[in-house]
Amino acid sequence: MNLDRAVLAFAGLMVLASLALGHFVSSWWLLLTAFVGLNLVQASITGFCPAAKLFARLGIPAGCAFR
Repeated sequence: MNLDRAVLAFAGLMVLASLALGHFVSSWWLLLTAFVGLNLVQASITGFCPAAKLFARLGIPAGCAFR
């Protein structure tokens, strides 16, 4: 698994988890979905992705989008 796939998998997992928590626990968890979406938008504009930096420090090899 490379960095690009790890970031996409993490973002998808966070969205699905927040939707499940929003449905079963509290609708306030839907704010996490909004945060993940806003972070994806800002990463596409600026090129800075905190999750990519974290995964790079964990030793996941770089892909083609986040270097």
